Amino acid sequence: MKHINQGLLPLIAGTLTVFNVQAQVKATDHELSILNQLSSPAVVVNMPVSQLLNAPGNEALRAFFFDPVKDPSMLKGRTIAVIAADGFEEIELLGPVWYFRQLGAKVDIVAPKYNPAPERYGLMYPEMAKTHIMAIQYLQPVGWIKFDRTADQVKVDDYDAVFIPGGAWNPDNLRYDKDVINFIREFNKSGKLIAAICHAPVVLASADILKGKKLTGYWNIQVDLKNAGGTVLDQPVVTDGNLITSRHPIDVADFSRAVERWLTNK
Repeated sequence: MKHINQGLLPLIAGTLTVFNVQAQVKATDHELSILNQLSSPAVVVNMPVSQLLNAPGNEALRAFFFDPVKDPSMLKGRTIAVIAADGFEEIELLGPVWYFRQLGAKVDIVAPKYNPAPERYGLMYPEMAKTHIMAIQYLQPVGWIKFDRTADQVKVDDYDAVFIPGGAWNPDNLRYDKDVINFIREFNKSGKLIAAICHAPVVLASADILKGKKLTGYWNIQVDLKNAGGTVLDQPVVTDGNLITSRHPIDVADFSRAVERWLTNK
């Protein structure tokens, strides 16, 4: 008998989670040969925050985070819900959350309730998946953050605004969750602010609230936004009524400031 180490095991729980584990799988020579053909090296592209902020052309993005805010009470009394699931782009969630809290807002992280896949799927979940969601940097899982509430617990009256970060896995997980979609639809009916960045506007497409709207999103999903009835503009940030959208992590500063302006009517 031989042993092999598998460095990456995928997780899907109505959501997709990937995290690093070390697992030993006992196998015969024949089984080991097959397993080796079904595995690939765990080498991925990532996007560290320091790399993003120090990249040429991103000086304004760097200043956004490192220059002190001028009025730390700008959003005092405002409540914002961040709707996110496993696979959210780290800077697209933590960046705006940091900024809104710097301005005095109360921010809750809201996630779909824990719903593991059937045992026959052969998936492994860390215990913290019940209370945390997984961050990624482009393609690489990097950490976990604790959520405050689940989507079945929140009400429209609880918040002044909702924003959804990107990350290709996160929106795909969210758009399948009935509680999330129902909440987004009801929030839109209220006329309150809904903001989405990068891949996140596809959640709004699933909620069927994009018809006749001007918006933007990550380049790969722009055709989906058009198919959902939206008019897509290739701009860092687009505001149309109660909807604010952006394209990419490099637009985080413009996105966050647009949310601030909408909430303060500036």
